[in-house]
Amino acid sequence: MTANARATATRAGFAALIGAPNAGKSTLLNRLVGSKVSIVTHKIQTTRTLVRGIVMHADCQIIFVDTPGIFRPKKRLDTAMVSTAWAGARDADMVVMLLDAERGITGPLETVFAELASVRRPKLLAINKIDAVARDGLLALAERANALVAFERTFMISALTGDGCADLLDHLAANLPQGPFLYPPDQASDMPMRLLAAELTREKLTLRLHQELPYACHVETDSWQEQANGSIRVEQTIYVERASQKKIVLGKAGAAVKAISSAARHELEQIVGARVHLFVFVKVRERWGDDPERYRQLGLEFPRG
Repeated sequence: MTANARATATRAGFAALIGAPNAGKSTLLNRLVGSKVSIVTHKIQTTRTLVRGIVMHADCQIIFVDTPGIFRPKKRLDTAMVSTAWAGARDADMVVMLLDAERGITGPLETVFAELASVRRPKLLAINKIDAVARDGLLALAERANALVAFERTFMISALTGDGCADLLDHLAANLPQGPFLYPPDQASDMPMRLLAAELTREKLTLRLHQELPYACHVETDSWQEQANGSIRVEQTIYVERASQKKIVLGKAGAAVKAISSAARHELEQIVGARVHLFVFVKVRERWGDDPERYRQLGLEFPRG
């Protein structure tokens, strides 16, 4: 077989995962990839930037793009996240709309469907959490969603258990563009390890802390050094907006930040397959959400005005 024949025998392309906050996009991405590439918490708006997970399926390389949940923005960071989500949808080869079967199509989500209808890309509907809703309810939800947007196919799935996910992969693998693979076949994500490490710490912080504080925090990996003995030394900073928030993140005698660091270190060691020495500091940076540099590090466009 010639090189050209091999190239045309394979397919590769981008499939954007969009939906409301907490629809299960990150859970689905991790399920499809088979490893953790996107952080998951019970709080909304956990994903702040585009996360790409790479899946090899039936001679096709599917690059899933996990986008921030689409919601009505209130702050500058919110605006950047929503803009990034729609940009991810418009730049992809195909769009997968993930719909939470339990929550259905609420008022704010109708606005998302209206915007999605204008996206000129092939669109698929994936109704998630199907084990929580009766069959008649699922069929009614699918009918209503397809009346709002002309979806090519509707899939009933469970991101948590994997039910229905193979059918979704089969359809994408058969319909993405023909061409050579865009990444090495054994690569699971294109996220830099420094950024993934920061995201893991933010995940543990979000899971431990409550109310609105996690949304006022930002994590950066300041250094990543591979040691001669094979271990990795990582230094990170958690930025908060006020001194009172710093006290909460630190906890009594530093107990909170130690627990956050320990949980992040343990998971990072599993991912990199090496001993990790993680040092986490907490600093106050007022109005970090208005700092263009923070947006650049997250891969977000800084909203002006």
